[in-house]
Amino acid sequence: MPERATVDRLDVAREPDGIRDTAAQDTVIETSRGKKLRPYLIGAAAVIAIAIATVPAMTRWMGTDRSAIRAQLRFATVAHQTFVRDVAAQGVVVAAISPTVYAATAGTVTLHVNAGDSVKAGDRIATIDSPELANELDRERATLDSLESNLQRQTIDNKMRLLEGRQNVDLARVELTAAERELRRAEQSWEHQVISLQDYEKARDDVERSRIELTHAEQETALNEEMLNFELQRLRLERDRQRLAVSNLERRFEELNLLAPVDGIVGTLAVERRQVVAANAPIATVVDLSALEIELSISDSYADDLVVGADVSIKFGGTEHAGTLVSVSPEVENSTVSGRVRFNGEQPAGLRQNQRVSARIILEAKPDTLVVDSGPFYDSGAGRLIYRVDGDVAERVSIVTGSRSVSQVEILQGLEAGDEVIISEIDRFRGAERVLLRD
Repeated sequence: MPERATVDRLDVAREPDGIRDTAAQDTVIETSRGKKLRPYLIGAAAVIAIAIATVPAMTRWMGTDRSAIRAQLRFATVAHQTFVRDVAAQGVVVAAISPTVYAATAGTVTLHVNAGDSVKAGDRIATIDSPELANELDRERATLDSLESNLQRQTIDNKMRLLEGRQNVDLARVELTAAERELRRAEQSWEHQVISLQDYEKARDDVERSRIELTHAEQETALNEEMLNFELQRLRLERDRQRLAVSNLERRFEELNLLAPVDGIVGTLAVERRQVVAANAPIATVVDLSALEIELSISDSYADDLVVGADVSIKFGGTEHAGTLVSVSPEVENSTVSGRVRFNGEQPAGLRQNQRVSARIILEAKPDTLVVDSGPFYDSGAGRLIYRVDGDVAERVSIVTGSRSVSQVEILQGLEAGDEVIISEIDRFRGAERVLLRD
């Protein structure tokens, strides 16, 4: 205790004003209650800070009507691109040239090929045995031979008759010459009064008679020649008509040998071996695999937009090939229109007849057009509504759309380039103005 008192006195002596400072003696004493409240105060401060930072987001979330999981939706970005309006169609590979061979007449068929055999143009595919046609051809040939014989006999007869006619003309001409000579003698005799007037006049009459006989002989010969030529011409016409009949039968008889019209493969055999068929019955089809085309079935709603010469993209086997629409059917069947597409350039390898393919027909191309990817939103929103994404919230927007293709929709009003939109079907949002997008 004495030592403590000494120290206190020394401390007082050191103060300039003589007043003792008790600062060194003050000590903060924490109670048990303060220690318990400290963690709660720190947590409350943190919550307040977080609340202040998330007030804008909470305000936006509280303004949404529904929510959706982002991973279950499809998104697309509006952009300026070349808008291509097209139509999708399904089709099959068909042979551009696939003629069918028909029976020329009724008979029994003998096949010389099997389905799938390769043939060249002119190869015999089948033969038809027709005894009736063979007998008819023999009869007509015999008739032709008879007419040929009649024509030759008539030709010889005409020559004989014409020769007789010319002989009569020559004799008449000789008689005229003799009569003229007698007339000159009679004229000289009459001048010397050697003959009577009657003899002189008779000589003149003989000349006149001979002249008339010569004229008649010439005319008769000419008429006879004309008649003979006419008869000869008639026989020639009969002969020529019979030749045509025989030629037609020979052609029909040759057609009993059914030949391949093109190079290709025997496709379908419509008859069995040794089967009796009627005239014009189909026998076989030859497929020219070097010239294949695509036959498309297109919805009739696009019928007015289809133009011959339109570009077509044909897809099969994981590859695409360019083609051209070469024909469009003028009639609608089962709500579809048929069209034929021909490949541009060389035909792709590996095609098979009746192979199914998909195609895209280009109807229109617009450069620098505001477009968005096509999706279920178009049908569910009737092309007038879409949801534009802003962060975690999608807002319903009214739009005006133009043309539509398989993969794109033309945007006329309501959106701008760079806008992100939901292209999934929008019925799930039940008309909500704002939708919260959750991860």
